[in-house]
Amino acid sequence: MNEDRFDQPRVAINRVYTKRGDDGSTSLAGGQRLPKNATRIEAYGTVDELNSFIGLARESALQAGEPVARLASILLRVQHELFNLGSELATLPEDLHPRQARLTALETEQLERELDELNADLPELRSFVLPGGSRLNAELHVCRTVCRRAERIVVGLAAEGDAVADAIRYLNRLSDALFVWSRWASHRLAVPEILWEPNQKRVNIDGE
Repeated sequence: MNEDRFDQPRVAINRVYTKRGDDGSTSLAGGQRLPKNATRIEAYGTVDELNSFIGLARESALQAGEPVARLASILLRVQHELFNLGSELATLPEDLHPRQARLTALETEQLERELDELNADLPELRSFVLPGGSRLNAELHVCRTVCRRAERIVVGLAAEGDAVADAIRYLNRLSDALFVWSRWASHRLAVPEILWEPNQKRVNIDGE
């Protein structure tokens, strides 16, 4: 076996469809076939969905420019980490290569440092916030909720006996980070946060 095969991706995607999934099953990295609604497939599929939304938020951050340039850089790193996580989840534990890219406690610790550092710049929060105020804020909240769903599915995978503790910790911390980053983005862009007002009277369509 070539021990360097995980150093750089060596992927040749020549055909987009194979028709092998027409029976409702799909292949893991080790070749095993599972139904597409299996918990493991739901897990890495939702991580892939999260990665897509992170990419969308990163594009908004890039368009917003210098005030949130650091966030755009962080989000790109997170995308790579999520792809590593998806690869790990798509591989049965016994098939994981020792040099295969995977999440460790180091990635979670990095998130914690960035979360604490950016949160230190924010004003104290005395109410729940509603997503919005800017496109970037709303997109980061979408990322947060998809991340929470991914975490719940991975917890379900753990309940089935898979050792995915590092993945659970990472997704849990990432969802917290996405909340802080949504607030930080609004703060840096001087966009007021939308606070939840539970006692606000409902206005009828006719304005009465």
